[in-house]
Amino acid sequence: MLDDWQPLLQSDINAVAIATPVPTHHAIAKAFLEAGKDVFVEKPMTFTVAEAEDLVATAKAGGRVLMVGHLLLYQPAVHWLKEYLDGGKLGQIYSLHQERMKLGRARAVENVLWSLGVHDVAVLLYLVGAAPASTSFSGHCGLQAEIEDDTYLHMEFPGGIKAHLHNSWLWPENRRRLTVVGEKGMLVYDEIAQNITLHRKIIDAELQNCDGGDEVVFEGSGQPLKLEMEHFIDCIKTRATPRSDGQNGLEVVRVLETANDTN
Repeated sequence: MLDDWQPLLQSDINAVAIATPVPTHHAIAKAFLEAGKDVFVEKPMTFTVAEAEDLVATAKAGGRVLMVGHLLLYQPAVHWLKEYLDGGKLGQIYSLHQERMKLGRARAVENVLWSLGVHDVAVLLYLVGAAPASTSFSGHCGLQAEIEDDTYLHMEFPGGIKAHLHNSWLWPENRRRLTVVGEKGMLVYDEIAQNITLHRKIIDAELQNCDGGDEVVFEGSGQPLKLEMEHFIDCIKTRATPRSDGQNGLEVVRVLETANDTN
């Protein structure tokens, strides 16, 4: 029962993990934050920006750790990508293209962007290091009248970087791939194979194609769920700000809500 958490508010535990249905996240997380507990809440943090802003403010006012379960931010390959891009090794970043499609479980409440794309939005914001300046969205309802099974999200960031996300739970293949196009080449992260390939392919200032071949530059997968929980525990002990803190969760919800509003 969803009310079973109530007695924990008066307990001496100092932290909780919330993995209840999304519409209940705000009320439960706020109650624990106000009771002086640190909180880990599964993605998406809330269904509205207003609720997300309220949780961020409540955590800040009480000096509590608020962390959101954006699991892919703890995948070693994503961390490697972040360091590579921040180090300028790809030069100017032009665009990011994320695909997450499969024959998946259709939902009756949220569309496929909210169901499958939450992690992807979190990763794109993390890699770019900024919130988008503008967002556009389109989707197709096939199985149900008002629930999109196939969606396209487009974001433009300050500085001109653009990101494109394609999600579908009505697709013949399982595709989970991120392509980053930059000034000095292109990176492809194959989430299924857990490797990153550098394609030394560019079009130069004279508009000539240059192909320097390709190379697998990262291989291997950690245990992102374990790493995520270890990070939460470390933040509880050190009072550090989590990689996927409440503000990060808020910015993801802001993108998703904006997509709803532009549909």
